[in-house]
Amino acid sequence: MAASGLNAASGRTYYAAGSTHEGQAALTSISGASVPGGSASGAGVRPPRWTRCTGLPSPPPGTAPPPTGFRCATLQVPLDHARPSGEKIGIALIKVPATGGGRRIGSLVFNFGGPGGEGVGALAQAADRYSELGARYDLVGFDPRGVGRSTPVTCAGPRQMDEIAARDDTPDTPAEEKAYIGGRAAYVKQCQARSGRLLPHVGTPNAARDLDLIRAALGDQKLHYFGISYGTWLGGAYAHRFPGRVGRAVLDAAVDTGLATKDLSLQQAAGFQRALGAFGAACVRLGRKACPLGKDGPSVVKSTARILAGLDRRPLRTSGGRELTQSLGTTGVAAALYSRDVWPYLAQGLVDAVKRRDGSLLLALADALNGRKKDGTYSNLTAANTAITCADGTDRYTPADVRRLLPAFRKASPIFGTSMAWGLLQCTGWPVKGDAAARTVSAPSAAPILVVGNTGDPATPYAWAPALTRALGGRAALLTFEGEGHGAYDTGDLCVRTRVNAYLLTGAVPPTGTTCA
Repeated sequence: MAASGLNAASGRTYYAAGSTHEGQAALTSISGASVPGGSASGAGVRPPRWTRCTGLPSPPPGTAPPPTGFRCATLQVPLDHARPSGEKIGIALIKVPATGGGRRIGSLVFNFGGPGGEGVGALAQAADRYSELGARYDLVGFDPRGVGRSTPVTCAGPRQMDEIAARDDTPDTPAEEKAYIGGRAAYVKQCQARSGRLLPHVGTPNAARDLDLIRAALGDQKLHYFGISYGTWLGGAYAHRFPGRVGRAVLDAAVDTGLATKDLSLQQAAGFQRALGAFGAACVRLGRKACPLGKDGPSVVKSTARILAGLDRRPLRTSGGRELTQSLGTTGVAAALYSRDVWPYLAQGLVDAVKRRDGSLLLALADALNGRKKDGTYSNLTAANTAITCADGTDRYTPADVRRLLPAFRKASPIFGTSMAWGLLQCTGWPVKGDAAARTVSAPSAAPILVVGNTGDPATPYAWAPALTRALGGRAALLTFEGEGHGAYDTGDLCVRTRVNAYLLTGAVPPTGTTCA
């Protein structure tokens, strides 16, 4: 979950940026029974027509497409689930057919994060990470409604997105505050003008109903599911609405859906600050030549703060001609904290900023988190994130609220706190009221659900994992990973992968409280 305000492009609440696999690949390439409201049943849903995929992103270096190849399809679902025979929209699907090696279990449906993350492109880039599961499951990804290839929400064009991403999101004067607030209001108006018809119908409850139609279209009696980050929220929402249709479900990098937006953001601020401290300590261990930023972890953090503060006064040049502003620099630092694999690039980017006055590497990191492509266009990540986030809650903050909360945010994170506090204005003036029912995930009668939390996670702090486990209730079990980065399974930790794979392949649930160090 990238946090509110960590990228100026939206001031968004984001639960999986580096761990949505398109974002991660961009970084590494730098190197049954239902509750009320659960009306979808799948009755009359036609099987999707699978064809050869086109326009998929290339797999990361060193990986190859799966031997069974990719298949793509579009599933028609109601725009308004309250009117199932009314207007339809398309949900884009991708499938990797099971490779064999045992009796096929069914389909394993992924949501890699967001809200706003694309699942079609993500699975195309990440399929090799799940090859053991792919022996007995068809691996399936999808773009949720409003995202990517699935009737996308749109708000702004590429040139304006560049301006928004670079805009000062840590206003220091009344004039800067006015500019920031005005920019947010203008963005909301653009979203309404371009996508007003769609905005009332996005959101996690509707995506959960779509998910049940996907299950039915795939021919599965139960939904087997792997949700990462925001995908844990969606998985919990599905389990709440369709507890009798839950098969084997893994929720990795859990979100505490019961928290108010300000508390989610405040805890994220502390999480990113802690992760920056862990990066600083690791950087020092590389030695002064590779990390000439300080003699210990705290001094590296202070050096980072000075570099970012300097960008407020004097942005850095980059090889592409754009400037690295303070907002973009802060976003670049945050992007690298999603994965230990990217920490060396963060160290090099900070050294380049100090020694060469070059912001190119930090800008590349920021672009990956913001969904900016090499051709200068953007995915609709920012627009979809805003639309879904604002549909999923009723919290609407004012500038006065932000000013009141600023001291707490700055205490939680001297580096990220200010931008994350101002990011609370994300849904201010949004044309859709929002529905707090999206936050309810209790599913005590569901089959056992495995929740996974990483103690060093910056974007979904570890405390959210036991909180989600309790909220689900019933036989939900918690697996803890003592590590760094966003999520646990994709760190490659053998202990985590062994236990998660055993659960998905055999149904063996780790005893709750199991820890992988």
